[in-house]
Amino acid sequence: MKNLLIVFTLTLVFFTNSVAQEVQTVQLEQTKGQFTQQEVTLKAGTYIFEISNHNVDHKVGFVLAPKGKTSQKDHIKEAYVTKTIDIGEKSSSQEVTLEKGEYVYFCPLNPTPQYRLRVE
Repeated sequence: MKNLLIVFTLTLVFFTNSVAQEVQTVQLEQTKGQFTQQEVTLKAGTYIFEISNHNVDHKVGFVLAPKGKTSQKDHIKEAYVTKTIDIGEKSSSQEVTLEKGEYVYFCPLNPTPQYRLRVE
């Protein structure tokens, strides 16, 4: 009986952790000179950013950084898209775990303004 209780407890812990750490995708679209989503609010957690190029006449990219720290050394490298994005194409980042706080996102190639991403 004691072994059954231990197995049940371990299963419950594993299940709870796997549900709590579900990876979600945030889809963002770039047009000439801007992102169409100009502010994003998320819950603390793990995300993949999927960026699409909607008629920008050159390749685009994606940068995510803590608010007020936008130099390259402060970029969240896992949020970079895996390849620059041509017209009509999409590219995704690696998994990015975000904690509560303020961030900014922008395209270093387009270039776009810095947009607010808030994590609650």
